[in-house]
Amino acid sequence: MERLKLTLAYTGKRFQGWQIQERVPGAGTGTNPRTVQGVVEEAFATILGGPEHMPRVHGASRTDSGVHAVGQVAHVDVPERAKPMDWQLALNGVLPRDVSVVRVEHVDDEFHARFYSKRKIYTYGLWLSRRFVLPHRRGFVWMVDSLDRNAMLEAAALLTGEHDFAAFTNVGSVTKTTVREVLGIEPVACIQAGHVPGAPEWPEETWRFEASGFLKQMVRNLMGCLVAVGRGKLRPADVQHILDGKDRTRAPMTAPAQGLTLQRIFYPDD
Repeated sequence: MERLKLTLAYTGKRFQGWQIQERVPGAGTGTNPRTVQGVVEEAFATILGGPEHMPRVHGASRTDSGVHAVGQVAHVDVPERAKPMDWQLALNGVLPRDVSVVRVEHVDDEFHARFYSKRKIYTYGLWLSRRFVLPHRRGFVWMVDSLDRNAMLEAAALLTGEHDFAAFTNVGSVTKTTVREVLGIEPVACIQAGHVPGAPEWPEETWRFEASGFLKQMVRNLMGCLVAVGRGKLRPADVQHILDGKDRTRAPMTAPAQGLTLQRIFYPDD
């Protein structure tokens, strides 16, 4: 067998997350949950000759329903006879329009997309106005109106570093520890209209979250907390109390899925 490392991009709107879910017995394909892992595996089966040849595709991050990606990583084993194939071209020829293969690499058979990853970057899009939103950005941002960025930055600094993030993970996660190291939380971009001189600046802001690893819905929970600070519903000092309390019920709501994008996953060779 030949192991391939895939870099994938997808829009999450029509997916029930990355991971294959339990299928409904006797239900048609349109009834069963549509997942990214599922459609990628089906694409491999189509190329390799049918469902009996369907390989298992292992993803690095189990993105939730509605979450997007431009840098999801997965690995898959294919028959060595198929090694010369242009897998990027072949897969993109059969995949649905909301998934693309960005890169295909041949890797050592010990490589594992999930367990070999060293750190991850997610971004979250905020739309700082309730008056309008650009139609093509509607499914990729959270409309939150204006925020106190300085207060958010103060709170973000308290969340950076190694902490127990039990207050920022939702139920349903099986993990040995809720301790994670957050390497950085910061706003990184404001989008302008084509970057044309004199054009109005659109009220969009992107927040970047980098960590050695994340818990279930941790980025969305952190973003929800920071927005609560930006709205004046919490003080930055309150965030420290929430973090120390390790109680999810005391933390603000989870931010909507559509603003979140998995940007990049780093490996030892990166």
